Amino acid sequence: MFLLTIFAAPKPFTNPHIATIQRNAIQTWKCLSPEAQVFLMGQETGLAETAAELDVRHFDTVRLTKQTRTPYVSSMIETARKNSDSPLLLCINADVILLPEFFAVVRHLLEWVPDFLMVGPRWDLEITQLLEFTPGWEDRLRQEALTRGKFHVPLGSDYFLFPRIGFRNIPDFAMGRSAWDNWMIYNYRCKHLPVVDGTLALNVIHQNHDYSHLPGNKPPYRLPETLENIRLAGGRRSLFFLKDADYQIVNGQPQRVPMSGKRLLREIEIAPLVHLHSRPLAEAVNFIYHPRDAWKEWCGRIAYKLGGGK
Repeated sequence: MFLLTIFAAPKPFTNPHIATIQRNAIQTWKCLSPEAQVFLMGQETGLAETAAELDVRHFDTVRLTKQTRTPYVSSMIETARKNSDSPLLLCINADVILLPEFFAVVRHLLEWVPDFLMVGPRWDLEITQLLEFTPGWEDRLRQEALTRGKFHVPLGSDYFLFPRIGFRNIPDFAMGRSAWDNWMIYNYRCKHLPVVDGTLALNVIHQNHDYSHLPGNKPPYRLPETLENIRLAGGRRSLFFLKDADYQIVNGQPQRVPMSGKRLLREIEIAPLVHLHSRPLAEAVNFIYHPRDAWKEWCGRIAYKLGGGK
């Protein structure tokens, strides 16, 4: 029996650099532990061949968006759940490297509470060659990240660890677009389930890349599928961030995030959603906290409606 099922939806393997960094990431997942298995999902070019070569399982039956044939996050989670019996699932971006200490944290969390969500940011590192998995590879890579890498602003998350009972009914978010990762944090906070920030305990490495697989070679923030993700999430009030995690890993164990003045203000800001489940009140509080941004947002909504948007 596997303790952990890791699953991802890689980009096409047609770009040599993208192919290299995805192969690197997948092989680090395989090195985590014999108790971890890897699933790759989607119908991208070269995916089936790469999965066979690296001896990991491939699923091409996940549901895809009509517009860009991108896997739905909901279908990926359900596929992982149906095809494994592991107690923990890990949804991760296909260019993200995990180091062996990740699995030690996984074991601690498995014994903690029945349901939780662990998320975290990454170190950005320029890697252009295939990694050599010779003895000490993880120490060398960790040191490179700390010396040459750059810690990414913790707005989004690059991995999502949760028990197999989690996320049974979620909207059809498009994978690889923005907003769905923020909604995952929002969803667990609204259910009063622990959200754990792994930043202090884990060095997770993202391999830098361009966006040649997307229109205009630009990040996905304004793509139609991102806007649809935001709509499905319930709007921008439902986009929570790493700062909204209420636990962190300290000395290998989950502990409550200490309350500070800044954190208290944020908890008051999100209280209408987390505790009262009131969107109108959340909008009102947003106007108080961020009047200029709220005004711009409402002007944009009105212009969208007048322009024939739905």
